[in-house]
Amino acid sequence: MPIQNLLVELFVEELPPKALKKLGESFANTLIEQLRAQGLASAESRVSAFASPRRLAAHVTAVAAQAADKSVQQKLMPVAVGLDSNGNASPALLKKLQALGADLSDPAAAVAALKRAPDGKAEALFYDSVVKGASLQAGLQKALEEALARLPIPKVMQYQLESDCGIENFLPGWTSVNFVRPAHSLIALHGSTVVPVKVLGLMAGNSTQGHRFEAKVSPVVLGHADHYADALRNDGSVIASFAERRAGIERQLQAAAAKVGGGVRPIEDEALLDEVTALVERPNVLICEFEKQFLDVPQECLILTMKANQKYFPLLDAAGKLTHQFLVVSNISPDDASAVIQGNERVVRPRLADAKFFFDQDRKKTLESRVEGLSKVVYHNKLGTQGERMVRVCAIASAIGLQLGGEPLAQQAELAARLAKTDLLTDMVGEFPELQGIMGTYYAKNDGLSDAVANAIGDHYRPRFAGDELPSNKVGVVVALADKLETLVGMFGIGNVPTGDKDPFALRRHALGVIRLLIEKELPLKLDWLIDHAFAAFPPGMLVDAHTDLETFVFERLSGVMRDQSFSTAEVDAVMCMRPVNLGQVPKQLEAVRAFAVLPESPALAAANKRIGNILKKAGEVDAHVNAALLQEDAEKNLYVAMQKLLPESEAQFKAGDYTASLQTLATLRAPVDAFFEDVMVNAEEMDLRLNRQGLLKSLHAAMNRVADLSRLA
Repeated sequence: MPIQNLLVELFVEELPPKALKKLGESFANTLIEQLRAQGLASAESRVSAFASPRRLAAHVTAVAAQAADKSVQQKLMPVAVGLDSNGNASPALLKKLQALGADLSDPAAAVAALKRAPDGKAEALFYDSVVKGASLQAGLQKALEEALARLPIPKVMQYQLESDCGIENFLPGWTSVNFVRPAHSLIALHGSTVVPVKVLGLMAGNSTQGHRFEAKVSPVVLGHADHYADALRNDGSVIASFAERRAGIERQLQAAAAKVGGGVRPIEDEALLDEVTALVERPNVLICEFEKQFLDVPQECLILTMKANQKYFPLLDAAGKLTHQFLVVSNISPDDASAVIQGNERVVRPRLADAKFFFDQDRKKTLESRVEGLSKVVYHNKLGTQGERMVRVCAIASAIGLQLGGEPLAQQAELAARLAKTDLLTDMVGEFPELQGIMGTYYAKNDGLSDAVANAIGDHYRPRFAGDELPSNKVGVVVALADKLETLVGMFGIGNVPTGDKDPFALRRHALGVIRLLIEKELPLKLDWLIDHAFAAFPPGMLVDAHTDLETFVFERLSGVMRDQSFSTAEVDAVMCMRPVNLGQVPKQLEAVRAFAVLPESPALAAANKRIGNILKKAGEVDAHVNAALLQEDAEKNLYVAMQKLLPESEAQFKAGDYTASLQTLATLRAPVDAFFEDVMVNAEEMDLRLNRQGLLKSLHAAMNRVADLSRLA
């Protein structure tokens, strides 16, 4: 059976640019997966994905024209059902064999050919047959249909076919197809042979279309599956590979920036680069510019409008400041590009003018004058307006500020919290919601507010995503913490809790933000205290009591964060089961547990700690008091003396925050602890001895489990 390389291309109208990369990868991967499943491609076969604005294609190596036949063994039925007492076939068995296509001209021979094998408690009959391998036409037809069905299409459209396209009983105006975009042609080449498959009303051929304006040949006819990329490049002026176009755009962007000189560089944006790659078939980067007067507008506004609306690459200087030049990725390469350059400069000018107008108009009103307007903006139908929310955030921020920096910090935090959402009412943020917070900072500075307050307005959204920077000053930290806590408490208090992968209010992200702020800023704030004060900011009766649920939610996020930082599950569980109130100390506690776990004394002490816990659990309420006069055995006396010496030392180290030293001090108790359990009967018959020994263990247990529950390491 001949083995050749296979090329499949679906030529369509312009595909959604933000989805093109995933569409191309899905099409190619599903195609080879299905071909392998049918035995037409092997594990050594390789697939190359192609995706351009108007095509999805895949090149698969080493594809067979016919899959190899396969031996199949099929269970029929228990022997007791299939054969009578004389060993003859029952009617049920004969019917089953007939359905499978077995030769029944000699029933006895057919039965003799069956195999018997144990199947559970009974013996069963098995039928061996050979299944003919799939032909490439049938296998590719199935693979294509599956590849199209699995495409991650953002939104399907319905369109009517233009001609019968080989479809039987075709009725013009009545036969419709559902797909992401109207499809116009299909290529299926096995080597140089067309595979006669049919999808979306299209019969496979060997021709496609090139660039809309710059193709040298139309249509582009392929003589062989391996000629696809070269033929499209040379005859169709199309670079079919998404990765190749993307790399080419990157090179051209860097070359154009170098041509401008002065150390400028194109802005880095992977998503924009992917989107632009999906918009052009043969990229050509051009240098454009705008009037320098627009640079008076905050650069975030200009950058956003150029990237979001025009798909341009702004140029930044060595200091990261926006320049008046930008780069355009054109889809055409004329000999004289001046008209293209002037056209793009003319198009961007009104966008920048709008940004300047919004900025100028917004600065005519202070942020303070916009506070009243927050009462007209609905935040949530169960939680009131943005104005009501602002009052709650102010109360939480004031309480946190008092804890961290006294009255001065509390006043600054309250002011920043009061103004933090007012830029939502500005024209600029109304046009570009992504600039909320950023514009608040600019407008606050324009109003003459201090840098601490102004920067806090922009920083209070941080961290917005994993790896994002934290607020730059204490005021920003306080307001960011207050804002996230208000959201968490409010949503949990009305029952809007994340379920599965659904988290419409990004509560997981808010919880992770709280965790990062507490840990990375090493804030001496207790989680339960923060949640209590956040609940207290809401009017009585608005929320149900969700303290415990919210604490659990935060600890679950924290456990995940710590495991991601390479701490083991046992180490994380040992600390988290203690419900540490000061999250800022958790990393130090985990480091201490890790250091303790590698000590030679660790296994014995962890096991002893678990044993002590079980004893105390059975004993019920136990007083940690120890009467030295009641200590009888040498082992318990020695343990008591060692504890009198080491426990105060360990406690002092714990209070000083040196958790590692605290645990290592306790590790020296291994020998007396081992001797105690070797020689002392804890549950003595005399009640006073029993209670005294339980009190001794209670004191030891409390000391050993300040940092973590060491029994979790056993």
